[in-house]
Amino acid sequence: MHIKDFMITDTIYATKETTLEELLETLVNNKIGGVPVLDENHKLLGMVTDGDVIRYLQPKGRTVYDIFSMVLVNEKEDLEAKLNYTIHDTVEKIMRRKEICTVHEDDDLEKALLIFSKNRFKKIPVLNNEEKVVGVVSRGDLIRFISTKLISSKK
Repeated sequence: MHIKDFMITDTIYATKETTLEELLETLVNNKIGGVPVLDENHKLLGMVTDGDVIRYLQPKGRTVYDIFSMVLVNEKEDLEAKLNYTIHDTVEKIMRRKEICTVHEDDDLEKALLIFSKNRFKKIPVLNNEEKVVGVVSRGDLIRFISTKLISSKK
């Protein structure tokens, strides 16, 4: 079995210019937890997930710095205040560029299974021979495929 046999080819993605507001709308409207970030030629630049957004939006707590008796206080902010000045930031600020695993459309199903078993990734971008993103594979896709195609065919 190859990746191309069960990958999602209608890839929802962001660009590095996508704003945080646009990204949130995309994630919510499509009920997904992350997207690849692509350039104009559909080459992979990075990944951004709901976890990346949550970490980015985490308001700062109150911090007290004592630099040799000169005390500096960084006041606590709330989520609404943080959103007011970050909502138009771009995905480029929060996307992950390192430690991104990919698969090729002609790879065996086992390669995706191995990546998912060793990492906490929710999605893996699928590349073609020109290194362009042509789809994604999610953990759910893999489980559904195993259940409907492999297990059901043995009954």
